[in-house]
Amino acid sequence: MLVAGSGYRPGIILGIARGGLLPAGAMAYALDVKNLFMMSIEFYTGVDERLDFPVMLPPLLSAVDIAGARVLVVDDVADTGGTLKLVKDFCAEHVADVRCAVLYEKPRSLVKCEYVWKRTGHWVNFPWSSQAPVVTHLRSSSLV
Repeated sequence: MLVAGSGYRPGIILGIARGGLLPAGAMAYALDVKNLFMMSIEFYTGVDERLDFPVMLPPLLSAVDIAGARVLVVDDVADTGGTLKLVKDFCAEHVADVRCAVLYEKPRSLVKCEYVWKRTGHWVNFPWSSQAPVVTHLRSSSLV
């Protein structure tokens, strides 16, 4: 409702993998946006553990695909803001307008998102990422 109520009409929803994939899909349905792209960024390696800086992983998004568009970048959390900054900086060189929507934004985030559901200073556990991957359990039980 925040995005729709603001009058902003993105032409592209850009989900940040992996945490932003489910929110991006939901946002695409809610806003009736058919152009849904994703960028895979590695930054977090565990609970509050991260690399020195975020890294774009292949396949890389082609700037041609987003050229001149109004882009809404969607992620689950703006924690340090490093991931969102990387994506916004990439988009800014190629698009007409780029804005960010997140479920949660932390006070320390470098990027202040235009659309935020909740603000918190706490670690957030989501149902889709709070448990160890299933393959980890399978490997430890010798089923794989």
